[in-house]
Amino acid sequence: MEYVYAALILNETDAEINEANLTDVLEAAGVDVEESRVKALVAALEDVDIDDAVEQAAAVPAATGGAAGGAGGADESADEGDDDDEAEEAEADEGGDDDDDEDDEASGEGLGELFG
Repeated sequence: MEYVYAALILNETDAEINEANLTDVLEAAGVDVEESRVKALVAALEDVDIDDAVEQAAAVPAATGGAAGGAGGADESADEGDDDDEAEEAEADEGGDDDDDEDDEASGEGLGELFG
């Protein structure tokens, strides 16, 4: 998640989101930077208007009556079930495993949820 936060910081300060800048922000925050994750994030954000994506994400809870991340209709109820499962898994994994980071990195799920 810190990689996405670093990209948001760069976007907010109108700095270019590139590998060098992203690495600098992460290192300044004390993160052990993985070059492959930096490259993947920069590539994933290449054609993304972050301001627009953040604006759309902020509008979703209001449009769906406070449901987190639901796209509406039947998808919304399916998403709620997934969120419960993810919360249970997160509680079980709080023992210090980094498996969630590897799963998100491999599938790119984290970006899809944030930036549509």
